[in-house]
Amino acid sequence: MFHKRIDQPVLLGVLFFFAFHVSAATNPITSNTISRSKYMRAHSLGENYSFDPRDGWQTVNTTNLEYKYRRNADFTELSLEHEKEGGNVGNGRDKKNKQIESKLGLGSLGGVIANVWAGLKGIGKSEAATITWYTGHDLKNPSCWANGNWAPTDQSFACALTLEGWHDRPQCFKFLELCNTPKKCVFVRVVDSCAGCAAGSRHVDLTKAAFKQLADLEQGKLTVQFRVATEPTGWFEDLWGPKQKH
Repeated sequence: MFHKRIDQPVLLGVLFFFAFHVSAATNPITSNTISRSKYMRAHSLGENYSFDPRDGWQTVNTTNLEYKYRRNADFTELSLEHEKEGGNVGNGRDKKNKQIESKLGLGSLGGVIANVWAGLKGIGKSEAATITWYTGHDLKNPSCWANGNWAPTDQSFACALTLEGWHDRPQCFKFLELCNTPKKCVFVRVVDSCAGCAAGSRHVDLTKAAFKQLADLEQGKLTVQFRVATEPTGWFEDLWGPKQKH
């Protein structure tokens, strides 16, 4: 009987192809999963990025509105979360990233992440403002919806704005990009008005999840940069609320 010799490189290629598809079937991590994860974590604009008003950046002071919230209770909650993640939030995120990379393979991960931010980028006009975080009953009945069928949670990436004090107030359902440093930026959506904020102030009130990506809840006052952003191509209602029909 005649036996055809199979070259070793060809055999290895076949085995690699088979192993990759078995792994994909048992670990169904999709671009949708990675996209959602990216929206829930701080992103970077690059090591040498500089904030220029011509690019739409605005200076923002951040506080945690001590007169509105119980700091001790929130600190306990934050400490428990910190403990669950091994004592270092940053290391926890790095570990999760490595797990995703190992499941998908470096080549696949690069291709997926390349499309994550498609359609979502910062634009807009410079203006100074103040931002804080809000929680509890203040999350209920956001004013941007008349029917009240949806409300953000502490895990949403949404915000409330004061009605007055703006030169050009971002309207309901607009997205904002906020940065503490060029390496710590988040996107949030305007869903409410900030009734508890100082009258006539330019004020952005963030959900806890969004604020924690920029700074610790206990840090108090913080100055960051923000600008208006476009809409993402993908959509997660629990993060931003129902998508508006155009």
